[in-house]
Amino acid sequence: MHVALYARVSTDGQDPELQLSALRAHAANRGWTIMGEFIDQGYSGAKERRPALDRLMKAAWAGTVQAVLVWRFDRFARSVKHLMKALEEFRSLHVNFISLQEQFDAATPIGQAMFIIIGAMAQLERDIIRERVKAGLAVAKARGKRLGRPVVRVNQHELTALKSSGLSLHEMARQLRCSRSTVRRRPRL
Repeated sequence: MHVALYARVSTDGQDPELQLSALRAHAANRGWTIMGEFIDQGYSGAKERRPALDRLMKAAWAGTVQAVLVWRFDRFARSVKHLMKALEEFRSLHVNFISLQEQFDAATPIGQAMFIIIGAMAQLERDIIRERVKAGLAVAKARGKRLGRPVVRVNQHELTALKSSGLSLHEMARQLRCSRSTVRRRPRL
């Protein structure tokens, strides 16, 4: 099997070699061919876009790897949402995902069950967040708080003077320090 190794450390001072040596040993023990090592050094796991991770995803899309091997889930992704998105993408590409420390292999029956459980937890997390937001908005509304963008006050006399001087919509908005749509919504005089 052709595998890609992925390692990530949060700071430039950390060494990813601890992760990589364990991943290389695991691949060698299984008789897998390492097609590439993708290392993000100095990148937070909270960021979904990272140079090496982006190259890894391109390799998966190109079909050059059959599996992705990581040290731990948190080295790959910090949020359940990002992890689920990546796992689903790998699944659609028929690329296996293996986490060494969690002993997670998406190709095994236990791994597939774990994938479903992680997916259910991600959905639960999204639903709870959505409910909290709805509840917060309802409370704010009940307290009389105006929701949405703040109202921009435009001096009507100044707007009339700018219109009569023949300025463009863009110029009037710039001088009034508001958007063009705010100027456009004001009644014609």
